[in-house]
Order: sequence, then structure tokens, then C-alpha cells
Amino acid sequence: MVQAEMTAVGGEIKRRDAPEKVTGRARYAGDVALPGMLHARLVLSPYASARITSIDTAAARALPGVVAVYTAEDLALKGAESGSRRLNFLARDRVVFNGQPVAVVLGETEAQATDGAAAVRAEYEPGPAVTDPIRGMAEDAPRVRDLPAAGAEEADLHAAVVKDEDEEQEDLPANVSNSVSFKRGDVEAGFREADAIVEGSYRVNYVHQGYLETQTCAVAPDFATGGVTVYTSTQAYFYTRDEVAAALGLAPAQVKVVPVPIGGGFGAKYVLLDPFVAALAVQTGRPVRLAYTRGEDFLAANPSPLTVFELKVGAKRDGTLTALQARVIFDTGAYAGSALGIGCLLVGGYYRFPNLEIKGYEVMTNKPGVGAYRAPGAPQASFAIESAMDDLAERLGIDPLDFRIQNAIVEGDLWPDGNPWPTIGLKECLERLRAHPLWQGRHNVGPHEGVGVGAGGWPGGKGPAAAVCRMDPGGTLTISTGVADLTGQSTSFAVIAAEAFGIDPAKVRVVMSDTDSAPHSPGSGGSQITYTVGKAVLEAASEAKRQVLAIAADRLEAAPDDLEIADGEIRVKGAPDSKVTLAEVARLSTSRYEPIYARGASAQKVIAPGFAAHLARVRVDPDTGEIAVLDYVAAQDVGRALNPPAVEGQILGGVVQGIGFALYEQLIHDEEGQLLTGSFMDYAMPKADQAPAIETILVEVPTPDGPFGARIVGEPPIIPGAATIANAVKAATATRIPEVPLTPERVRAALQG
Repeated sequence: MVQAEMTAVGGEIKRRDAPEKVTGRARYAGDVALPGMLHARLVLSPYASARITSIDTAAARALPGVVAVYTAEDLALKGAESGSRRLNFLARDRVVFNGQPVAVVLGETEAQATDGAAAVRAEYEPGPAVTDPIRGMAEDAPRVRDLPAAGAEEADLHAAVVKDEDEEQEDLPANVSNSVSFKRGDVEAGFREADAIVEGSYRVNYVHQGYLETQTCAVAPDFATGGVTVYTSTQAYFYTRDEVAAALGLAPAQVKVVPVPIGGGFGAKYVLLDPFVAALAVQTGRPVRLAYTRGEDFLAANPSPLTVFELKVGAKRDGTLTALQARVIFDTGAYAGSALGIGCLLVGGYYRFPNLEIKGYEVMTNKPGVGAYRAPGAPQASFAIESAMDDLAERLGIDPLDFRIQNAIVEGDLWPDGNPWPTIGLKECLERLRAHPLWQGRHNVGPHEGVGVGAGGWPGGKGPAAAVCRMDPGGTLTISTGVADLTGQSTSFAVIAAEAFGIDPAKVRVVMSDTDSAPHSPGSGGSQITYTVGKAVLEAASEAKRQVLAIAADRLEAAPDDLEIADGEIRVKGAPDSKVTLAEVARLSTSRYEPIYARGASAQKVIAPGFAAHLARVRVDPDTGEIAVLDYVAAQDVGRALNPPAVEGQILGGVVQGIGFALYEQLIHDEEGQLLTGSFMDYAMPKADQAPAIETILVEVPTPDGPFGARIVGEPPIIPGAATIANAVKAATATRIPEVPLTPERVRAALQG
């Protein structure tokens, strides 16, 4: 490859959106102020399962500044009969989770709307709640909901997972909304061949995505088109446009989604409030904004699901894996649409199992419907399989890293669904850790300390994408995409375009346009943007370069292949005095020649999975159960680091979120479905002084189809965290704790037997 000759790729470039975010100048959806805008406040159910007997809105309507009060009967969205949460945002006859909205009050000010919401009187007849998914699977369990079990449909937008439409479906209990199964070989025969077998049940609790900006949306009616203009905290402009249009019965061209900065999403911000707020704007003929309070966001957003993985794993004495059997349960809350399929594929997808049987069940409970959280389903799957792999290696007397390297999947090995893995770097990441001093010295740590290892990966997406590149006066470039810039994608696009064209990234402007003018882009989730839209940017910049060289060739009387771009000039190779500046070509392109305007598109056919392997050294206080993470090493295959500081930043953030999974974060509901951890007073997240020094190791196994070899980056760093720390705790205490987070209470109870 020509990577050694690259000038932009691999350099250290500051994120372009950093200054406005760091200084507080960025303006988010909650900062949108439109003339005549109304403020929406919700009336929430105090029960997780109840029949609504009455809603009295008279007192609220009489308050000063209250413009309207609506219940579900007042807002009819297309497709509401499907049972979809977003199309039935307000409960109709029955509430199915604590915090479910039952009415909305619109006020001239937020304070007036808040007073109005407090004046609404709703009466309920409480019923039994289902809060445990295992109990929910029972035939005699109370039924969670009466409507069909539709929910969020974006779980599969985060990864290119193909479902087997011919799969034979079980006869499922009422609360089981989906099931998947994968089978290969003869599992029973595989266990008969095994010299060691490990069985365990591994549990990961509900986790909130922890974004700074709550779920927020503002919508204005567009009287010229009969449609609406949407300003929303979303990761997917075009998906939001299409969902709002369908809900209102409009053509997509009648809905315009305007880009605004997003205050964190991590997969949770696709479509939740938008159709509802759009319906309010249409109903009133005025702009409307709804911004969740922090308490509402904990109660009624879309957290990461509770999961249970029941595993049985076997291996021969020489370390060869023989069989995997798994039952996987995803608590999807009161609405279908979890990442069950991804979790089932990954639990059996990291290592070579000649015989496997995986059965997965999505179970409804009286909790809010779940959503995606950075690599949805993968941290949970890794926690389970990596815990089992560690215990199996111990049972066999084999080094845990050697055991993983021996069995790690490589290119051509099969997923549980029979599809082959493309080029991947799992083994390379594990090998880098095997040579690391932290692993080499793991037997020489202090009292109550241990070193653990964990691994995991993410398949990534391959959605179609397009980009536009034009040349501006002075010879600079403008790249236009429809991407929601969550993590500095505009900086990466500038690097890609600069490398493809042959100019400094500072000469490339990147514009994230609204859905009326932007080329199509997939949502910013599943780590797919650099791989898909980045490829389109590469194609657009390359075509713009071809057009520039054609003009220069005519002016210099040379063949385009004999020209090169350097230092803002187009030169004849070997004759540097025969040249023309890019600025001059830009002027000519709008006076004598066709304007420089290029379109690039991609429709990737092969995924570019990203894998990571982590080490952690922890100290466990045997008296209190408190865990301190002392050292952390994260090795990740990034394909090609386009902008190493940005890549390292993604890894650092993902590691800290993985520590949150491992030690702190959980949404706890009591037996009646009441949320007990509904504020930052109760919901613990890792603080800056609780994050260890993190060493990053960039492993580069280029993917053939990514821009300059780049593969996905954002998802993998969170995946091994819970498993890595749990394995380190096992090394320190000789006790396996199969549930995270590893709170001091949970650890102390396990150590005391």
C-alpha cells in the first residue's frame, strides 16, 4: 500500500468542533428559540402497570399561560395500531412502565407548562407488574401489554446483522416478543469430547447511556409546504425525517431536519420524541419544544437492557474448544426491539466452536422500552463469554491469553449464523497484550490485587452513503454530507478528502447539511460513518481531483497522469516550473470550464469489524468490597488510524464507559416496577478521579474497503470492560462474581460466601 507516502492520514489534527463545545458556545436543540414557541411538559404515570380510569385536565386548562392539554385521544398518529412506542407516546387505556406519559401540557413558558402538568389529575387502577424477565417468560406471568409488541426498530441500524427469515419460530409465551436460535454441529457430542466443562449464568443490569444532554426536540410547522421543520438531538437525520413523515402522513419532502450539535447519544438518540412533538406542532399550528428533565430521562428514555446469559462451554485438555451451549435473555422493557440477535451472534462469534447451540429470547417487562448503547448487546455478550473462557482456562491449567489466542477467530472463520468473518485483528490485539509488561508481571502484584484480560468486537455497519465535493474560490474544497457529527466526523472527513485530493486538511471545509440539501447518509451509530460516508467522501474528493487535473492538463498541455498536486499547485511531474495554482483552476472552473463539483457514493458490500482486547490491574478491599482500578491497557485494531489523537480519544472514552458497566452503573427497579435510581444522587457513574491511567495500543490491520484501510473505531472500546475487570477481580480474590456492576455490597457478599 502507499500509506508511507501519506501526508494527511496519520497526522495529529485537532477536532474542529472542540472549541465551541469546550467554551460553551455550541447551541443544542434545547437552545432553539423560535417565534411563538410553546413549551411542553409531561404528566407521568406513578405506576408501572395500571389501568387509566380518568384524566381530569380542567384545572390545568384554566391556569394562566396554558395553551393546550392533550391526552392520547387528541393526537392520532399514523400506525398507532401497531403498538409502536413512538406512535403511542401517550398511554391510552393502560400504562406499562413507571414514568410513561399520559398527558402533555403546552404553555407559553416552561414554568407555566410545568404548573399545568402538576394540575392534571389522573386516576389509576394498579395491576401486577412484571419486573424480572425470567418470571416474565412463565406461562402464568401477568401480561405486560395488550397491544402488539412493537417498539424501537433501530437496533439493527447499528450493525449489519442478517436475520434468517426461514428460521423456525417457537410457540412463545405472551411476554416473549422475539426469539432467535443458531446451531452448528452436535453440541452433545462436543461436550462428550470435552475434558473440562464450565457452566455459569451471567447478568448485566439496566444501564443508562449517561449523555449530558437529555432527549430534546423542537418542531415548527412549515405553512409553505404543509409540513414541519425539526430541530432535534438525533444521530440520524434522514431516519428521523422518514419516521416523522410516516407518523404524520406526510411526504418525506415535507419534513426538513436541521442539524444541531448533539450533547451525547451513544446510540440512544435516534427517534423517540420526534413524531410526538411534530404532532403537537401540527395540532397547535405553533412551534413546540419538549426537553426531558433529568428525572424524566432516567424514567422514560430508552436504556440499555438487562441481560442474562446462561452458558455451558467445553474444551479438550490441549485447549481446543469443543462446544458452546447458551440461553440468552434480553429484558426489552414494555416494547420489542432489543439487540437480542447481535448479542446471540457475538457470544458465540469470538472463538472457534465446532459445535454450538444458542437460543435467545426477548422478554417484555413493565419497564421503559430499551434502546441502543454503544455496541448494543456486545458488552453483555463479552462479559459472559470472557468470564467463561477465563474459568475454563483455569480449569485446564492454561494461560488465559494463550487459550484465547489459540481459539480466536480469524478471517474465514464462521459466525454462529454460518457467515464468514472478513479481515479482522482479534488475534493481533491479544498477541500485543501477551507481550505487555502488565501481563508478564501479573504474578508479582500486591496483596488483594489481580490482573485480568477481556476481549470483544463489533461487526459494524455497511449502509449506503453519498457525499459531495466542490471547489471554492482560492482553491479550497467544501465537503457536504448529511451526517450527525457526534465524535468529530467532520475532522475525519477533512483528513480523508485532503489525502485523496492532495491538499492540507486546513483547506477543506466540511458542512453537515439539512435533509433538504444534504446527500443521503446513514445514522451516526454502530461505528459505520467513517467506513461508509468516509468512503463516499474519498470518492467525491477523488473525482474532484480528476476534474481539476483535466482543467490543469488543458492549460499546461500535458496528460492528466503526468500531473501532481502539491503545495497548492498542479505541477507537471519532473518539470516543477510548469504549473498552475489551485486558486487559478478554481477561477477558471467558474469562467471558462465546468465548475468543480463531484459526487461520491458508497454501498459497502463487506463489513469491517473492529476488535479490542484489554488488560486491567485491580485492588479489592476484602473488608468493604470496594474495587480500585490501578492500571488499564487497551489494544484495538483500528485498520488505519486516520487521526490518531481522535482514535485514542474514542478508546479512552469507551474504556471509562466500560468501567461504568463493570463497577458503578445500574438502573434498579423494585418489585412494583418503581425506579429507585432516578437521579445522579442514586445512579453512580465513574468520576474523573476514579478513572485510571489508560494506555492505548493502536493495532493496524487495514480493511480492504475502508478509506485508506480505516475500519470501525467507536464501538469496540466499551465492549471488553466489564469482562476485563471481572476477570481481574477473580484473579485477585479467587471468586467469580457473575453479575455487574461489581458494587461493594455485591463483592463483599460474594467474598463472605
